[in-house]
Amino acid sequence: MSDLVNMSVEELSEYSIAELKSLQKTVAKAIATYDDRKKKAALSELEEKAKELGFTLAELTAVMGKKTIKPAGVAKYRNPENPEQTWTGKGRRPAWFLAAIEAGKSAEDLAV
Repeated sequence: MSDLVNMSVEELSEYSIAELKSLQKTVAKAIATYDDRKKKAALSELEEKAKELGFTLAELTAVMGKKTIKPAGVAKYRNPENPEQTWTGKGRRPAWFLAAIEAGKSAEDLAV
């Protein structure tokens, strides 16, 4: 490989146009697949390390990939016109809450 890297333009001029284009395609493909080849090598290395520790890589990544879902908060306010609509008091205030406040109600009036 180092022979090819160290070739001068003069040395390359000894090749035919077909050979140079073939070489160009080969180099372009090597460049395009470089990241994939490196990722495969890294993945293989990680799988081997996981195996040494008594796990599979899939087991380890499954543990890291799970997200805990927070339960919905406890309702602090309820829409008097539609009791199914509630609000925990966190985040953006719902339109029904704002409308009730503008209509003269207090937050305590809307409390559950």
